[in-house]
Amino acid sequence: MAQKSTIYKVELSVSDMDRHYYETHKLTIAKHPSETDERLMVRVLAFALNAHEHLEMTKGLSSDDEPDIWQKSLSGELELWVALGLPSEKIVRQSSGKSKQVIVYSYGSTSQMWWDKIKNSTTRFDNLKVVNLAEAETLELENLANRSMKVQVNIQEGDVMLSVDDYIVYVTPNVWK
Repeated sequence: MAQKSTIYKVELSVSDMDRHYYETHKLTIAKHPSETDERLMVRVLAFALNAHEHLEMTKGLSSDDEPDIWQKSLSGELELWVALGLPSEKIVRQSSGKSKQVIVYSYGSTSQMWWDKIKNSTTRFDNLKVVNLAEAETLELENLANRSMKVQVNIQEGDVMLSVDDYIVYVTPNVWK
């Protein structure tokens, strides 16, 4: 019998001084049975970094043809495609053709090897941005995971502070492309 997704309720308050964006989002996130707390929190972080009134979580791991997060225009065109982890060059190429902007948030111990392998084949994609998240920082993020959480995210000069209750994690995204 297949395991069901676990539902997480997140109240995400974003204070992004870099973009002058200040909003609170109430998110219901379905955590796939194979998804780790680390990946779930990277999704929350990626959402916060790109927060917008039309930004949405998707089916994520449950769907092969959707990103983890996307933003569509009012007419249904894909404006932003956000992928997490280490997508194949084929996935990067396809998503770059489908969306106006693509952002990949890579993380984990093998992210540098992944980037070294695909970076030369991604130079032609002007709409692609690749951001690496340090492994030590994403592993710290998983300590914040809770089925019902109020997450405060402050972004200033590219640095990010996430807090849940009294626990604070600092993340410095590193733009590779």
